Amino acid sequence: MEDILINWTPQETRVAIVENGAVQELHVERTLERGLVGNVYLGKVARVLPGMQSAFIDIGLERAAFLHVADLHLNGVHPRGHHGENGQAIPIERQVYEGQALTVQVIKDPIGTKGARLSTQISIAGRLLVHLPQDNHIGISQKIGSPETRDALRARMMTLVSAGVNDGNTGGFILRTNAEEADDAELGADIAYLRKTWNSIRDKSLTLPPGSLLYQDLSLVERVLRDLASERTNSIRIDSKLQYEVVRAFGETYMPAATAKLDLYRGERPIFDLNNIDAEIVRAMARRVDLKSGGYLIVDQTEAMTTIDVNTGGFVGARNFDDTIFKTNLEAAGSIARQLRLRNLGGIIIVDFIDMTREEHKTAVLQEFRKQLNRDRTKVTVGGFTQLGLVELTRKRTRESLSRMLCEPCPTCDARGQVKTARTICYEIMREILRESRQFNPKEFRVVAAANVVEMLLDEESQHLAGLSDFIGKPISLTAEPTNQTEHYDIVLM
Repeated sequence: MEDILINWTPQETRVAIVENGAVQELHVERTLERGLVGNVYLGKVARVLPGMQSAFIDIGLERAAFLHVADLHLNGVHPRGHHGENGQAIPIERQVYEGQALTVQVIKDPIGTKGARLSTQISIAGRLLVHLPQDNHIGISQKIGSPETRDALRARMMTLVSAGVNDGNTGGFILRTNAEEADDAELGADIAYLRKTWNSIRDKSLTLPPGSLLYQDLSLVERVLRDLASERTNSIRIDSKLQYEVVRAFGETYMPAATAKLDLYRGERPIFDLNNIDAEIVRAMARRVDLKSGGYLIVDQTEAMTTIDVNTGGFVGARNFDDTIFKTNLEAAGSIARQLRLRNLGGIIIVDFIDMTREEHKTAVLQEFRKQLNRDRTKVTVGGFTQLGLVELTRKRTRESLSRMLCEPCPTCDARGQVKTARTICYEIMREILRESRQFNPKEFRVVAAANVVEMLLDEESQHLAGLSDFIGKPISLTAEPTNQTEHYDIVLM
């Protein structure tokens, strides 16, 4: 069983999912940085790129958003249905044009330097269903029971959906996993809610100017009830009376089962102190993750991919070295799966388990890894061991990772993760003085640098500095600036 803790302030909402005292997932939403996934906009085509079969769409954000031909869905036809007379797919430049207004939905938040990714196939999520206004089929979640159960649900949905067609309502639906036990009244209520939402979006698209927001997804607090609460949820505790009332009213209408688990936290201690969640957030920012056995993980996140290296560290508990490696890798498999959820790492992920010589050990570790990854709410695709002994996987990325949300690149090292040595900076300073002496003729060169750089220039590099001063025929003075970082210095011409 799991508990969900919600810490709410006007500027930020934080949600932690705790199981057996350990934090499994963290979700953070800031009022001024709220995610865009699910939002529907009236966009305007700013530029069509035939070479990339894509277009840039202005939706009123700082950066233009990106629409690929595979996500283009016009006139009720899926991209796979856009074919000409010769059977070839119709290129994007023949489907959209600059200045055209399009109703689009964000399917990926802006990440790093990349703009948001869009689709013209709109989907609106409800408590039990996902509405596809431009489609007409009925889909069933693959996680729902037997083929017989799925067929029965599809038949019920066909009857419920057809009831509203006479009122001009069209479109298809996908049953979410939690719809398996729903009765017709609950399904009918969700259908009505989603159709009303879509009609509102459509009406706004006909009256508002391009760049307008037509629909915004639920807040994180509301999505806790819709997306995160499940049968495994024991309690949902929130520390804000204001938000408790808002969420309770929302939940009683759409999610009464989850709302029954909602509780207002009245304790004196901050709610995140209950399971040392703030300390867990700090640990989720670190490169190194210690394992209980004495081994550890090294997690490195780059623009292209995330790499995770497994090390035995001080673990010597097994009878022989092969068993030590095997047990460390088994523990690492569970820890890595948890770290992916905790840090919200997405995209391409490469795991370097410790090399194992026995095939049965590799098979057992891979089985355990897949078992742990199956607990993830986000889609994960994992392969086997490569020839180099690596495990490759992909995890769907729809928003920034925890570290990218809470941290920024280091200004000292320009996000390299390392800084130049004091000696390297000394030599840079001397080269710069020599360069400037050939262009300018000051009375003196004054170096303002970090204390450790100045100390080295006065001590170990004093002979070289004196030789440079003699060579250029000018005095060189040194000033230590306590606030300077090692790489930061100035050369002042006096």
